Amino acid sequence: MRLPVSRPFPAARPWYNTRSNSAIATAMPIHAPVFDPPFNVVRASHVELGVRDLSRARAFYVDCLGYLAADETPDALWLRAVEERNHHSIVLRKTSDPNVAALGFKVASETDLDRAAAWFERRSLPVSFPELPFLGRTLRTADPTGMPLEFYFKMEQRPLMLQKYAAHRGGRIQRIDHLNCFTPDVQASYDFYTALGFRLTEYTETDGTDPKLWAVWLHRKGNVHDLAFTNGRGPRLHHIGVWAAGPLDILHLCDVMATSGYLANMERGPGRHGISNAFFLYIRDPDGHRIELFTSDYLTVDPDLEPLRWALDDPQRQTLWGHPAPKSWFEEGSPFAGVPVRDPALAARPVVAR
Repeated sequence: MRLPVSRPFPAARPWYNTRSNSAIATAMPIHAPVFDPPFNVVRASHVELGVRDLSRARAFYVDCLGYLAADETPDALWLRAVEERNHHSIVLRKTSDPNVAALGFKVASETDLDRAAAWFERRSLPVSFPELPFLGRTLRTADPTGMPLEFYFKMEQRPLMLQKYAAHRGGRIQRIDHLNCFTPDVQASYDFYTALGFRLTEYTETDGTDPKLWAVWLHRKGNVHDLAFTNGRGPRLHHIGVWAAGPLDILHLCDVMATSGYLANMERGPGRHGISNAFFLYIRDPDGHRIELFTSDYLTVDPDLEPLRWALDDPQRQTLWGHPAPKSWFEEGSPFAGVPVRDPALAARPVVAR
């Protein structure tokens, strides 16, 4: 039996921007992934939120959503979800006004912390190593917009509660998944985090001969995103994305919220995103911080994964079923403590529900 003669595959066109003058190169303001970043970020890890009434916040996060209280003081509460062995993924701290103190990321080693500190210092960005409860050595810094960041390698551990089903309540939230932020300049934020090894999975851009990025979804851990940026007044936190085991858990939380005094806290959904394919529900805590319950996205680990493009006016971009998001979803967010907010450089607007 004769085997067919093998022929070389044609070279695949690059999907990312290059230095050539071809139509492909100038069609998209995106770049090749960085596979050898200056330090190794593993995933989005935690967020610290300022709340005005800690007991009211506890009732919402613990009694309604089902978070586990890892530790508590008169002015702070550390929370984790049932799959998380880390001490916490959410810190609630009593403040006079709602705000966000920091966004946290886990790195792969102590050496990566030193590399990160040197990298930020070379760019004249703030570098300090504060002592923080339940965390090992932690680098505190900021990106060029002023968004406060924490990087760490070690955090205190707690027993796994994944199979302690009697302790699962509310939305039976499994773990933190991602952080989504408003930025006044999506292109600049995308460029900065791409240099740190965050890889693009999906993006929204304007149409025309000079397309502009309107939103980007970036990952480190191998699903659609650890960090996303949306065009808007910023920097501000848009939402924390938390992973639910499945759509039925999200629907169950809708029933719980509707019958326990939190009906008005449901902002958008349930539904299915076009971007990411995830089943979602957006809710607001008593201080207005936004949480997304999120499940059913897809694997993104392949190094040659081509990002998916969405036009800004595509009605299935926001919701696969075609329902536009409310105006609040595009305009309201949580400010970072002490960080000035700027108007966006891009004036393009998406479709908004009336």
